[in-house]
Amino acid sequence: MVNSSDTNSSDTSFLQLEVSPSRLLKPETAQALLNEIVELEGIIRLFVHGPGLPQTVPYGPAKGEPVHHPANTLIEVGGQTMELAVYVGGIRLEVADADVKEQVREVCERVLPVPFEFREGHFIPTRQTVTDYAKRGPGADPVMIGMTDPKGKLKDHPVCILKSESKGND
Repeated sequence: MVNSSDTNSSDTSFLQLEVSPSRLLKPETAQALLNEIVELEGIIRLFVHGPGLPQTVPYGPAKGEPVHHPANTLIEVGGQTMELAVYVGGIRLEVADADVKEQVREVCERVLPVPFEFREGHFIPTRQTVTDYAKRGPGADPVMIGMTDPKGKLKDHPVCILKSESKGND
């Protein structure tokens, strides 16, 4: 059980947003959108979600063979190359204030070729969950809270840190 007075909680004063395009995004569109979003000042953390892209055939005569899917590709976001493990069906993010929220909305309107829903709410846990505790232990970094896929293997799909605290102090 996690005590609510623990230091393992993120700041709850940040706004949480969800961008849900009406269609799954192609890797090129996802890359363009994410690159524009991470360049905004005031983005605390974000993650993409959607249906997973299988790496191997799960059953049948070709079981275990690699899947050659066009969406299973490498994208570059914020200067880092990462493997896209999901079809991007939505983006959840935490932002500093309402000004950043409007900047994110403007980026989405400019980049997304399809209609989208833009919601403010509570989408990312702010306190350490049982899954966070099991995967990262009791002294987990508060920024990483809620960034764990309960069914995922961290070694297969690590969390990518795009901005460090020292980057802004250059």
